[in-house]
Amino acid sequence: MANNHNTKNEQEGKETVEFFRDLDKEALNIESFLEKNAKTLSIGFGVLIVAVLGWFGYQQFILGPQNEEATKSYLVAQKNLAEGKEDLALGGKSVANPGFIGTFEEYGSTKAGKLSAYNAGLIEFKKGNYQKAYDLLDKFSSGNKVLVALKYGAMADCLSNLNKADDALAMADKAASASDDAYTSYYFTKKAGILALALKKNADAKKYFATIDEKYQDYDNGQSDAFIEMTKYY
Repeated sequence: MANNHNTKNEQEGKETVEFFRDLDKEALNIESFLEKNAKTLSIGFGVLIVAVLGWFGYQQFILGPQNEEATKSYLVAQKNLAEGKEDLALGGKSVANPGFIGTFEEYGSTKAGKLSAYNAGLIEFKKGNYQKAYDLLDKFSSGNKVLVALKYGAMADCLSNLNKADDALAMADKAASASDDAYTSYYFTKKAGILALALKKNADAKKYFATIDEKYQDYDNGQSDAFIEMTKYY
């Protein structure tokens, strides 16, 4: 039984790393980021939604649904999202199509309901409705620490786009420490460092990049050294 548990954890870790590697291809462009005065771009929400609908959603509630109706409602919304029908997936406008919004409102205490709030928040972010996205994400809770870290990271992006850069930095810092997963912690430590650099909080930025240099060299490929140099001159 222990071996099976270890194998499961190793697989989950690998999938997390693969997900974030894909995410990094489009995220954290320092020049674009600084030009926009700490207003972050999307962190790859298309990829994020796919990831949530895949392994994370499966692990969170499909293996052990607490509420059959909530699960059915969620799966209909998931199907619409997978087909690119974001408005139908979001739902909330009719009883016939509850979508993620309706599923959360009706079954908010279930895992399916909570995950619906999370997915609805990501869709609202993609639509540019940053306050709505933040409020929905804030309602999500989970025992999965990686999902919680993703929640805080997405909330940080919402705050950045609401021109609340200091709050965004605090939220990114929270995301960096929310999970024991090394790559998740690395990714959001880097995001916090870039936010701090954009805010000209160079001492804080140096702290974040030094942490990467110390703990996450396997993922960073020496990029933290360049960022540390930037703290001296930017």
